[in-house]
Amino acid sequence: MARLRAPGGCPWDREQSFDTIRKYTLEETYEVFDAIERRDFPHLAEELGDLLLQVLFYAEMAANEAHFTIADVLEHLNRKLIRRHPHVFGEEASRAAGNQANVDAAVEGSAIAVLRNWEEIKAAEALHAADSPLASRLDSVQRAMPALAEAAKLGARAAKSKFDWPHWRDLLPKLAEETAELEAEAARAEQDLDNSSHRDAVEAELGDLLFTAVNLGRHLGVDAEMALRGCNLRFRQRFREMELTSQRPLDQLSPAELEALWVEAKRKLALLPKEASSSSKTAGAKP
Repeated sequence: MARLRAPGGCPWDREQSFDTIRKYTLEETYEVFDAIERRDFPHLAEELGDLLLQVLFYAEMAANEAHFTIADVLEHLNRKLIRRHPHVFGEEASRAAGNQANVDAAVEGSAIAVLRNWEEIKAAEALHAADSPLASRLDSVQRAMPALAEAAKLGARAAKSKFDWPHWRDLLPKLAEETAELEAEAARAEQDLDNSSHRDAVEAELGDLLFTAVNLGRHLGVDAEMALRGCNLRFRQRFREMELTSQRPLDQLSPAELEALWVEAKRKLALLPKEASSSSKTAGAKP
C-alpha cells in the first residue's frame, strides 16, 4: 500500500482520500457479512483481505498526513484488548493499559460476567474521555453504525438505568400506538402533499415505530438487523421463484395473479431443507 500511494505508484490509489474510500469500507464489511452467512469460507478469506485493505489504506493515508501509522492502530488495539480483559491478562496489566473501572476479574468462565465487565470498562473509558463528568450513558453508543444496531444498543444502554419496558408483551400496545400515530400523520400528509412538514412528521413517526420494533426484538433476544436480513433473503428467494414460475412478465399480471404466485412461492420454498434455502443466492445479486 505504501508503494501504491508513493510517487510513481498507482494514480487511482494516490488520488483517494478518507471521504472517497469510506463507501468501499461499508461495501466490504457487508460482503464479509454475506460470506459468513453463506458459510462460503474460500470467499470469506478473500473478503477479509479486502476489509483489511481498507484498514491499511486509511493507515497509509493518515501516515502520509502525519496523523498516525499502522503501528499506532495496532498499539491502540493491543492496549484495548488488555484493558478490557482483566480476567485474562490480569488486573495489574489491565490497569496499566488504562482500565479505570472497578470490575470483578473472577468471571469463572461466565460470558455474561465478561460482557458486564467489558461494558463497565467501556463506560469508564467514555467518562474519562468526555469533557464533562456528566457525560450520558448513551455516549458510548456510536452514531457511526447501522440505525437498527444503534437503536438496539440505545435501548440496552437505557435499560441499565431502568428506563425500559418490563416485559416484551408491554411493547405490543406501544407498537399499536406508534402504528396509529404513523397512520394519522400519513393521512394528513396525503391531504397536503406540498407541505414538507407533514412528510417530516411521517418520517419521525415511522422512526418511532421502527425503534419500538427493534426494542421488541431486543426483549425477545432477536437481533433486528439479522431479522431484517433474513426477511430480505426470503423476499429475494420468493420473488425469484415468482419470476421463474410465471409464464408472463410479472408487470403484466393482475394483483390477484401476483398474490397467487407469491403464496405458491412461499409454499414451495417452505418445503425446501433449511440449509438449502438459507445458502441459496439470487442469481446476479450482489449485496
